[in-house]
Amino acid sequence: MPKRSSKSNTSTSNNLLVEIAWEVCNQVGGIYTVIRSKAPAIMENWNGRYCLIGPYVNKSIHAELEPLEDAADIFGLAAANLRKKGYDVMYAEWLITGKPRVVLLNPVIEEKAMAVINYLLWKNHSISTTNATPLIDQVIGFAYLTKLFIDELVKLAGNDKTLIAHFHEWMAGLPILDIKRDKMPVKTIFTTHATQLGRHLAINSPLFYAHLPFFKWEDEAHKFGVETEAAIEYGCAQSCDVMSTVSDVTARECKHLLRRTPDIILPNGLNIQRFEALHESQNLHSLHKEQIHEFVMGHFFNSYSFDLSNTVYFFTSGRYEYKNKGFDLTLEALVHLNHQLKQEKSHLTVVMFFVTKREFYNIRPEVLQSRAVMEEIRQTCEAIQRQVGKRLFFESTSRKDHRLPELNDFVDEYWKLRYRRTIQSWKSSKMPLPVTHKLVNEEQDEILQFLIRRDLINREEDKVKIVYHPDFINSTNPLFGMDYGQFVRGCHLGIFPSYYEPWGYTPLECMASGVPAVTSDLSGFGDYLLRNMPDHEKGGMFVVERGKRTFDWSAKQLAGFLYKFLQQDRRSRSMQRNNVENYSSAFDWETLIKHYENAYQLALQK
Repeated sequence: MPKRSSKSNTSTSNNLLVEIAWEVCNQVGGIYTVIRSKAPAIMENWNGRYCLIGPYVNKSIHAELEPLEDAADIFGLAAANLRKKGYDVMYAEWLITGKPRVVLLNPVIEEKAMAVINYLLWKNHSISTTNATPLIDQVIGFAYLTKLFIDELVKLAGNDKTLIAHFHEWMAGLPILDIKRDKMPVKTIFTTHATQLGRHLAINSPLFYAHLPFFKWEDEAHKFGVETEAAIEYGCAQSCDVMSTVSDVTARECKHLLRRTPDIILPNGLNIQRFEALHESQNLHSLHKEQIHEFVMGHFFNSYSFDLSNTVYFFTSGRYEYKNKGFDLTLEALVHLNHQLKQEKSHLTVVMFFVTKREFYNIRPEVLQSRAVMEEIRQTCEAIQRQVGKRLFFESTSRKDHRLPELNDFVDEYWKLRYRRTIQSWKSSKMPLPVTHKLVNEEQDEILQFLIRRDLINREEDKVKIVYHPDFINSTNPLFGMDYGQFVRGCHLGIFPSYYEPWGYTPLECMASGVPAVTSDLSGFGDYLLRNMPDHEKGGMFVVERGKRTFDWSAKQLAGFLYKFLQQDRRSRSMQRNNVENYSSAFDWETLIKHYENAYQLALQK
């Protein structure tokens, strides 16, 4: 990837940058991806004058850290000063690409001190913590320690350096209120990735976007029981020097729910280099598709089989938010697609994976059993293959004629019997299960209820098959045995037609992996494509219209996209994968980091 030829003038030796987020060294959400993937690009500009601040809550992070206990730089000295005062502070190098330095603060504060902090929060900022949860207590404790750390930085910097503090979300942004109240010489930037109320309202309000101008945040916060979180978020938005968000979609939300229009948009990117394998893209797709084939055989073929060479794999993934993530729209479109393919007597089969996180008791025993017996069939076939191969070779060198001998004669009766018995024990008259795990509260699960209600339950005649996997995929997964990134590469199309999605990393990760994807005009990523890449469909990215359309209209449009995708031949799909991966460079942090530098310049001007 080519490097930029010049650095922004915000990163001069007179400026220091601290970036604060709950997700620093703490993988709990999409902001973690933002922070981690952005590190190489931000370090190129700010190396030595940049530090991340996060909560010391993830003890398993030690393997990724190199402690810097005696560091003499300004951040190390500030951390040492806090440690001398008795606080649990770690200063370390985060061993990821770019190797940024991090300050981790233990947010657990003793009860008496916490009572004083909460009193001052109410007295100075009218933020009540009456119904605070343990998480909110930790957020407030983290904010208190972050403010102390910034106090130390200001003392050490004196008048020689200007400090820029960039806060992500309400969980990190609370110090902004005291920084402004105390009139500290610190330039503050607040980035909201999704408003607290927006997510709740989108789930519960059928006409969320139409009603957006009329919601009163105080009333809605009380209704959903998030008064403290919403008050912190609102205070941060009002008090910061520069207000920012990740997309124009969320900017409209901020305007109405936080009563401030963002000063700048900071779109999310990826460190695309970690995905780059253009010359291997097709090989990787084929390799990982074979692994998915194995799962599909184990899941379906004991009931009935279909032609894997004419099977296409679709998937969606992410947090379980049935409406917000567009699972409802995806299912409705699949019903339309299944009906159309059945009418046409299509030779194609579609297997659709729903990969999300739900509470479950265990993997269904019959799913594991089918997989285990199929593995036994494989071992039996391999044993027969070795036996036949050895005997065929001996026979071919010793016999006088050139005809192929009867291969069945080379198989022992033991292996013939074991082969028949194993296959017989594997075959079943039951339909393949649509869900791989036994769910908690299964009768209330919206995906399962839809499948039953609309009779999309993996009948043999169905052209669209469903696999609902309520756990994230990783290499230790007993059903797939592959990483999520490998699973993505093995699929043909990602489907993410979200109703509420401030940005949307999943389709962007598809793009970076050379996998075409569907997004929506209500996601930040989809909106960005519409505004900046008018030829996105040529690059294998499809945007479903949801903002000004009915649910049924959007479902039919999505079904049309899926049908159109299926009509491509293999060569066209192969070319499309290359096009998608080429387009991903537009979302590399080397390109998008300029928006952050512009935000810092704007803060300095304030």
